[in-house]
Amino acid sequence: MTTVRIPAGWPASEEQARAVQDELRERVVLDEPGPPPGTGRVTGVDVAYDDERDIVVAAAVVLDAVTLDVVAEATAVGQVSFPYVPGLLAFREIPTVLAALDALPCAPGLVVCDGYGLAHPRRFGLASHLGVLTGLPTIGVAKNPFTFSYEEPGARRGSASPLLADSPTGTEEVGRALRTRDGVKPVFVSVGHRVNLDNACAHTLALTPKYRLPESTRRADSLCRRALQEATP
Repeated sequence: MTTVRIPAGWPASEEQARAVQDELRERVVLDEPGPPPGTGRVTGVDVAYDDERDIVVAAAVVLDAVTLDVVAEATAVGQVSFPYVPGLLAFREIPTVLAALDALPCAPGLVVCDGYGLAHPRRFGLASHLGVLTGLPTIGVAKNPFTFSYEEPGARRGSASPLLADSPTGTEEVGRALRTRDGVKPVFVSVGHRVNLDNACAHTLALTPKYRLPESTRRADSLCRRALQEATP
């Protein structure tokens, strides 16, 4: 497990963090399709916290996109690098997630975050932030719709409906509610970086042959929880 220090110059205030978001958001690439679904490698990233000790553990798990078998995995542990502020949660996690990705012995391919990309109050969630910093194609697959509205998609697997946000010009599609299991609550997919929304949804369906959440997320969640137990005996 890699041990991470808070980077020098890391934002220490909400104002500084928002300024970083404003700068990096301009670098998000939204006009690339991304890797074809069901090919290459897909990496899930997730984090777990020990709030009493102010520790965060990140896990990165690489899957073969065809078989969904684990190809490689890595973990990192560090100090929580920013206070809890809604809309700025990436600043608590990014240094440790980057360290876990850097510790992988192979290229991660598409990165799937347990959270948001464009579907974010400032249109720059963890998936977008991570994508810009690494240059990797990224998507966010979240368990809930955050503050955004949507119509319930059809009951069958693969049904989807727009995830909508208010904007100065009306409403804006920031992601999709996607049904990954028949009759089960949808997940909420958004683009992070260098992937379009159609492919983000197709990747999510390819990663959910049995369960509501992507295998990438399930494996990373399990690994980071185990690693947290090891880091905080």
